[in-house]
Amino acid sequence: MMEAMTVPATGASPEPAYAPRASFHDELFDADGSPRPVAAPLVAALERLGPAGLGDAGRRRDAIFMQQGITFETVGEDGPSRERPFPLDLVPRILSGPEWRSIKQGLAQRIRALNHFVDDVYHGREIVREGIVPWSLVAGRTHFARAVHGIRPPGGVYCHVAGCDLVRDSDGSWKVLEDNVRTPSGISYVLENRVAMARLVPELFAAYRVRPVDQYPQLLLAALRSVAPSADSEATVVVWTPGPLNSAYFEHAFLARQMGVELVEASDLVVRDDVLYMRTTRGLERVHAVYRRLDDDFVDPLEFRPDSMLGVPGLVRAYRAGTVAIANALGTGVADDKAVYHYVPEMIRYYLGEEPLLENVRTYLLTDPEQLEYTLARLDELVVKPTGESGGKGVSIGPSATDEELARLADAVRANPERWIAQDVVKLSTVPTAGRDGRLAPRHVDLRPFAVFGERIDIVPGGLTRVALEEGSMIVNSSRGGGSKDTWVLEDGEADDRAESRLPDPLPPALPDLRYGGWTGQAQQQQQQQQDGTA
Repeated sequence: MMEAMTVPATGASPEPAYAPRASFHDELFDADGSPRPVAAPLVAALERLGPAGLGDAGRRRDAIFMQQGITFETVGEDGPSRERPFPLDLVPRILSGPEWRSIKQGLAQRIRALNHFVDDVYHGREIVREGIVPWSLVAGRTHFARAVHGIRPPGGVYCHVAGCDLVRDSDGSWKVLEDNVRTPSGISYVLENRVAMARLVPELFAAYRVRPVDQYPQLLLAALRSVAPSADSEATVVVWTPGPLNSAYFEHAFLARQMGVELVEASDLVVRDDVLYMRTTRGLERVHAVYRRLDDDFVDPLEFRPDSMLGVPGLVRAYRAGTVAIANALGTGVADDKAVYHYVPEMIRYYLGEEPLLENVRTYLLTDPEQLEYTLARLDELVVKPTGESGGKGVSIGPSATDEELARLADAVRANPERWIAQDVVKLSTVPTAGRDGRLAPRHVDLRPFAVFGERIDIVPGGLTRVALEEGSMIVNSSRGGGSKDTWVLEDGEADDRAESRLPDPLPPALPDLRYGGWTGQAQQQQQQQQDGTA
């Protein structure tokens, strides 16, 4: 357990003075280097702390994170590298209450539309019949799951957990960069970041009333129980992990522990007569809801990949029979495909009859010959992404790519244009970030808020701010060497605001039950999953 501590103030201010990057929106400082009004108390506290104090707090953070297993496995050029402490920067990001409210409303609108879209493409396909979204695009997506056609999950909820990625442009406006409704990760770091910040640098909180984030596990548990099939007593919920070799395993274990439910692997589950059960020392126990943390391809070898050793044979049959709820619902991956993303504003207009509250980044679909030629002529100016990947894999940022890299990219795009999209480069906003020596420098950030959809949509205040730790880099993905920040949403007196009253002690994660064997095959499958880029 992390011990409470206060880093002694040094009285020294950062030298040289912090200088915002020209032509980028800095969230704590104006262009002339003066603190923005909302950031003035934080900047004063950082100056009192000084570089030496921040550096010392950072070293304590790393030691504690390694001891507690709060780690992440980065991906290098030659494959996975060793685990490292999850890199939390100790300078928080601040969002005002009104600003957060507009973000929250835009996210809830978007998630409702995406949920309608998933239901529609596996049932009536009305949006296709109206000519708004091409069926060839939907059916050609990697994560379109024909095996679940016609299945409507309990409560009609597909996107139980969503983590849309937002960016702030040079003019300060917010835009949606990507939608993540398959198995979005990162919420455990949001919760641990807050606990760590309160204990490593408590003096930074002194002048602020910050909205809490610790309610997420209970929101998730309530959402899972709300969609679970009826039970004689309280519904049994489990968290399903691929196992310890998965790069986000810490989060799987953390969430199971925080919700007070079992963490299971495939060997712990079995389907009998179209009902899912969990093996226990007392015999079989029925499972009503599963929070899964593996992709569709691996969940059931009878319906998806027949070589999957991570899956539970017959699970889709039980799901189709309505005896178990699965979150997120099978087939939701079609909605976070990067080509489908282009159509989300039209989905909002079609399903909700509303104008989008959050804009997309301008996106080019390369199946269109004109947009393809436009992109090929400007590869050095655009961001090009593979449509079915996540975690920053395969992304090319034109202005920072070499001529050789651009030539290879052009060949790949010409060969399979349907597998790629292009986007305008967003000049990501910056937030002061502490280096190893504690000195501050501007680094680019994005934001992944987390929403839980049960009986209603609840969005945890703030979310995971990811930060590119290398100077000038726009790659914020944790798996590609990025870090994170604690995101503060300030109380503003609204009914759903409450200030932080206490920060709970983090519970240690429970280890998975490996009593039922099969581990060697599962380890091989997890390695295969990582190589396929799906982990």
